[in-house]
Amino acid sequence: MASSIIGGLLDSGHPESAIRAADPFPESLERLRALGNIATGSDNAAAVSGAGVVIMAVKPQVMAEAADSIATAVRDAGAVVISIAAGVTIASMQQRLGADTAIVRCMPNTPALLRCGASGLYANDQTSDQQRNYAEMILDAVGLTCWVDREEELDAVTALSGSGPAYFFLFLEAMIDAGCELGLDRDTATALAQQTALGAARMARESDVDLVELRRRVTSPGGTTQEAVASFETDGLRDVVQRAMNAAANRAAEMAQEMG
Repeated sequence: MASSIIGGLLDSGHPESAIRAADPFPESLERLRALGNIATGSDNAAAVSGAGVVIMAVKPQVMAEAADSIATAVRDAGAVVISIAAGVTIASMQQRLGADTAIVRCMPNTPALLRCGASGLYANDQTSDQQRNYAEMILDAVGLTCWVDREEELDAVTALSGSGPAYFFLFLEAMIDAGCELGLDRDTATALAQQTALGAARMARESDVDLVELRRRVTSPGGTTQEAVASFETDGLRDVVQRAMNAAANRAAEMAQEMG
């Protein structure tokens, strides 16, 4: 995710000289340097020194250690810290970085790797409007950004867009398998299903009508689509999706408590 954010910033015209990255693994730093002429190193505090924005693209399990290593530098610089670590609350970060630290929690998703991600953001009260704008600009470089009013809403963001790509991958798997059962070879079924998903997503984003109307336009009375949609509704597709997203949101809340 760090690579995608750096790549997105560079592609959007952010100067290479304004980006520094730290990582304990030389191979990771080599991949980052391949993106552009950015400063890299293994010293977290040195990378953060004097920075206005600090992005913590770390695993939740190492957040405590990473936060401790930069706490003094963050306070000295008055930086805003953007965290993409799932389940790590702002309160737990403030315990290590300082109660006055400006913090933005971000829940991105994996399509950010292709610059078409979806990110939910929440900022604490210590974050200024300018710092919020910085955070939004950075995440806009890899896709869509949406702010939420309460930190707890990030659990819903996790259930919807954070975990969401996997739902579509699963649905595509099911469509491809069904296409094969109906007689198509797997390559053909895969190509058709992938392109159908891409086209439907673009229509949903770019059309001037809502999803209900888009679906109505495809669903001719008495036709094949109507039969399929009726089958989905009879089998309770909406309830299946609701239960799955409830499970994801509940697990996100549990993870926050465990990490807290």
